[in-house]
Amino acid sequence: MARLTKEVRKRLLEQNDGFTRSTHYKDRNFQEQRIYKISGGQLHIKSTGKTSWADSRFDDEYTARDEEVHRFLYKYLDELNKDGID
Repeated sequence: MARLTKEVRKRLLEQNDGFTRSTHYKDRNFQEQRIYKISGGQLHIKSTGKTSWADSRFDDEYTARDEEVHRFLYKYLDELNKDGID
C-alpha cells in the first residue's frame, strides 16, 4: 500500500464517495457520537453529545482538516476501495 500522501488521500476520498462510519465514546462526564461521511471528495464529520454541565449538549458539523482525514483513512483503510492505488 502506498503512503497516505496528500494526493493518495485525495484519490481515496474521491473513489469512496458515500462511505460512512459511526463511532461512540463515553466517559464519566462526557459522551460523544461521531458520524463520518465521505462526500464530494471531502470528509464530513457530525459530532453530537454532552458533558457534565447542565447546558452542555452539542451538535456540530464540519469538514475534516488534513490531519483528521489522514487519521480516518489510516484507521479504516482496510474497508475502503483502494483500486488503482499502489
